[in-house]
Amino acid sequence: MAEPGQEASRPVRHDVRRRLSTISGMDWLERAAQLRQWSRGGVRAPHKPLLLLYALGRFQADAADELPYSAVEADLKHLLVEYGPPRVTTPAYPFHHLVSDGVWEVRTEHGPGSPGTGVRELRAHRATGRLAPDLQDALRREPSLLGRMARVLLDLHFPASLHQDLCDAVGLEPELAETAAPTTPGKRSRDRRMRETVLTAYEYQCAFCGYDGMIGTAPVGLEAAHVRWWAFDGPDDIDNGLCLCSLHHKLFDKGVLGIGDGHRILVSQRFIGRSKAAREHVTALAGRPLIGPQPGARPIAAAHRSWHTSQVFRGAPRPTIA
Repeated sequence: MAEPGQEASRPVRHDVRRRLSTISGMDWLERAAQLRQWSRGGVRAPHKPLLLLYALGRFQADAADELPYSAVEADLKHLLVEYGPPRVTTPAYPFHHLVSDGVWEVRTEHGPGSPGTGVRELRAHRATGRLAPDLQDALRREPSLLGRMARVLLDLHFPASLHQDLCDAVGLEPELAETAAPTTPGKRSRDRRMRETVLTAYEYQCAFCGYDGMIGTAPVGLEAAHVRWWAFDGPDDIDNGLCLCSLHHKLFDKGVLGIGDGHRILVSQRFIGRSKAAREHVTALAGRPLIGPQPGARPIAAAHRSWHTSQVFRGAPRPTIA
């Protein structure tokens, strides 16, 4: 059976192994959009996107060519802890398997080719990885391609609330990563009405804390959050949406906050906040019922709550505070 980080279960929609003397920028965007990934029942496996974002960040910083596995391992492990699924995983899988997508190469002291997915083998053979030479050439010819590839990877695998933090973590300049392609290959269209629909259903107040700030008649600091991430087939429906303030939206997408049985708020035991503000705005939420939605609006569907709890929420929930 394939492990998370392997590419066995997600089909390739075009032959990424074909070699062309010149590959257009759009072809590289398609390759970024169609990375082969382990996939089963909505389980997150962002190993390859994280490694590719990391490599793009290194290339942008210093046009780094070879990246030793011994150096990449610790950085990628940290990225997987912060932005990957809650389960334990290894950076060795994407380091080896990203080769199959035509954007990455692995070499050892014995020449081209990866020794496999074993951490010991990668270390012992002094494995190094690098962006495929054709991709490096394309990035030099067309500097905006780097930001467009980053945008594809961010949009397809992570919620918007985490994009800037992730850019900072991999060393990508945010303004460059924000440079979007006219269309993102493989990307479905969002429902522009979702934000207004969700905010109206929750009567323009944060479902966690009740914040309801306005400037004139315009809400400020309130956002429509997807429970099941849009990047993972989360629908733009009321029963997959929450009205949250900016702070609690970020904490919800980072797995600090969740939603349990009875639509009560979960707070991760991994969250540490010693200040009065941290206790009042986060820790004290444990066990509280959600605020809203108003009568007649569908509450969050159990399937979406379950997905968030298994794929995003981190650790065990704190006990309810009396």
